[in-house]
Amino acid sequence: MKRLLGMEMIEKGLLEEMGLELNLKPWATDGGTHFWEVPKTAFRSVYDDQPNAHKKFMEKLDACIRNHDKEIEKMCNFHHQGFVDAITELLKVRTDAEKLKVQVTDTNRRFQDAGKEVIVQTEDIIRCRIQQRNITTVIEKLQLCLPVLEMYSKLKEQMSAKRYYSALKTMEQLENVYFPRVSQYRFCQLMIENLPKLREDIKEISMSDLKDFLESIRKHSDKIGETAMKQAQQQKLFSVILQKQNNVKFGKTIYINDRILEERNEIVLKPVFEEEDENEEEVLTVQDLVDFSPVYRCLHIYSVLGDEETFENYYRKQRKKQARLVLQPQSNMHETVDGYRRYFTQIVGFFVVEDHILHVTQGLVTRAYTDELWNMALSKIIAVLRAHSSYCTDPDLVLELKNLIVIFADTLQGYGFPVNRLFDLLFEIRDQYNETLLKKWAGVFRDIFEEDNYSPIPIVNEEEYKTVISKFPFQDPDIEKQSFPKKLPMSQSVPHIYIQVKEFIYASLKFSESLHRSSTEVDDMLRKSTNLLLTRTLSSCLLNLIKKPHIGLTELVQIIINTTHLEQGCKYLEDFITNITNISQETVHTTRLYGLSTFKDARHAAEGEIYTKLNQKIDEFVQLADYDWTMSEPDGRASGYLMDLINFLRSIFQVFTHLPTNSNDHAAMSGKVAQTACMSACQHLSTSLMQMLLDSELKQISMGAVQQFNLDVIQCELFASSEPVPGFQGDTLQLAFIDLRQLLDLFMVWDWSTYLADYGQPASKYLRVNPNTALTLLEKMKDTSKKNNIFAQFRKNDRDKQKLIETVVKQLRSLVNGMSQHT
Repeated sequence: MKRLLGMEMIEKGLLEEMGLELNLKPWATDGGTHFWEVPKTAFRSVYDDQPNAHKKFMEKLDACIRNHDKEIEKMCNFHHQGFVDAITELLKVRTDAEKLKVQVTDTNRRFQDAGKEVIVQTEDIIRCRIQQRNITTVIEKLQLCLPVLEMYSKLKEQMSAKRYYSALKTMEQLENVYFPRVSQYRFCQLMIENLPKLREDIKEISMSDLKDFLESIRKHSDKIGETAMKQAQQQKLFSVILQKQNNVKFGKTIYINDRILEERNEIVLKPVFEEEDENEEEVLTVQDLVDFSPVYRCLHIYSVLGDEETFENYYRKQRKKQARLVLQPQSNMHETVDGYRRYFTQIVGFFVVEDHILHVTQGLVTRAYTDELWNMALSKIIAVLRAHSSYCTDPDLVLELKNLIVIFADTLQGYGFPVNRLFDLLFEIRDQYNETLLKKWAGVFRDIFEEDNYSPIPIVNEEEYKTVISKFPFQDPDIEKQSFPKKLPMSQSVPHIYIQVKEFIYASLKFSESLHRSSTEVDDMLRKSTNLLLTRTLSSCLLNLIKKPHIGLTELVQIIINTTHLEQGCKYLEDFITNITNISQETVHTTRLYGLSTFKDARHAAEGEIYTKLNQKIDEFVQLADYDWTMSEPDGRASGYLMDLINFLRSIFQVFTHLPTNSNDHAAMSGKVAQTACMSACQHLSTSLMQMLLDSELKQISMGAVQQFNLDVIQCELFASSEPVPGFQGDTLQLAFIDLRQLLDLFMVWDWSTYLADYGQPASKYLRVNPNTALTLLEKMKDTSKKNNIFAQFRKNDRDKQKLIETVVKQLRSLVNGMSQHT
């Protein structure tokens, strides 16, 4: 239908003449014929709009066809002659065309024959050109691939040579520059696929190297720390020497005693130089001792791989574990200084490495991380030192520990770590050091006292005198004027103790050095420690010495003299400390030495021990008394035990008063002690005799026993009146026996009426007789036994006497009861 309706414009016009309004769209073109797309509404209008529209349409269509046929016939007639002429011309050239064809064919054949060789050569040329083009292409491609292969070969060489950081850089170049050029080739794909595996291999190898490094650094931490501490020692020594030279140059006083400096150098610094002289090698640095390249490589590798955080976390975690191991001390560390030295060198080595890593890397170790690690370590170190140092009983070991702590602190302070808490710990250890010194010097003092002969020092010539004076500052013009031989009042223990006190001050000063404290603080430390030595150690040793059984009365007197000289020597000890610290004693807060009170207490204890021992000796003699309390008549002479006692007392007091005292002070002191001892002895003897009479176990006593007892008391009074110790005024010494004398006189003369009448009067003849005492003794005399009647010579008056005694007893009881009620 479309073909029928696809007409030329005339058919279109035909449809329009029929009254059809058509919107025809071009549908196709076939040669010169146009086809139109007729809408369906057009056909519907042909059939539906008018009656017999279809018939009319067909008629119109036939008329149109006829018109077209006429037009075609006219056109053919118009062009027919030209067509005939053209056919005629074609027939004329047909012959010529055949000839031309033959000629062309012949010419073509000749050309073909002639061009065969050219064709062959041309084909060869073409083939060569193709080969050349292929070769050029291959060369270009190879030139493009060769750098890739060379770089990959370089990568393999770097991997073989363990140059992993360079290998990673080569991988980056391959990925970013070279592989994109040849990514279409299969070998490139293989290389690209192999690179991640190589990166993982590099990570594993670098991490393995890091682990080996961490293991190695843990083993060599003590060597690193030892080297760092040696460097700190040398630097400190150079500073001390430079300061000393500057002080000498500018005329300044050096307050540190040369002896202390020499000893300190010998203990701490001299081994360093000895070792250097032996090895003749320069002190190595941490870079010389440790190869940090594994850390650098691993850090660079992980940085290039973009996994730097993983590396940092691993490194810090492993180092924290190692720090805990380093900070863990050995159980017997406190036994030797080497244990402490190993402990300190390992810690120093650990933090020296961390400080080096901090400064040569960026971000691997931060200052906050090292500060946190150091604070944790410092707390552990202080706890360990506080615990282990408490077991140290050797002051030399404590001093070496202090020197190690100072060097340890100075070393780490040089690397920027705060160490104030370590110096605070040293003050705690200083107190412990002083305690160990006090224990050591207690033994020294005991040995001195054991070896002393407690006799004045004999001086034969000037040389011996100067030797003693050089040890102890003894000054006495009277003794200096005496000719040789002569004796010094103190015994050998005095200069020895004085020297040992100075040695103690030296030892205490050793600990005070290098603590970064002022001279005032050092002076205060020395004085306080010296006071402890005097008030605790020396005082305790003196008191123990005084209490020892083998120390006799003569030795006790000599001890009293010795303490006097030691007390005088305290002033020189204060001057000695002042010369060391250059702190004047007039300073407001300067602590004074407590020698005065210390030695005064020792003297009082010695004096008391003299009186105690003398009384004990008297008790021993009194225990030998063997009275027959029922004797009818006395022996007519004093008892033997009492005469022995009096002779002993005379000899003792003679020794006291004849002690070699070359100065008025010593003579006065010796005389005072002798007087007090003599008075104490007489009083104790009187009390002992009185207790013997009043002993509750003594049930009976005869007048003959009383008379015998009276003879003994008379001997005591004679001894007192003989002035066994000079210096007593009047009858002071005899008054010690006044109670016994009045009691015995009352019984000897039987003057009870006078006693009872005058009792309580200030002028009473028997003022010192206690009624209770008189009653006790009288009751022991009133019971007359059949075997021994105390009134046998008055048999006629026995009854009267008994009545008298009973009367007196009643009166005394009444008096005693009245006194009790009054009280």
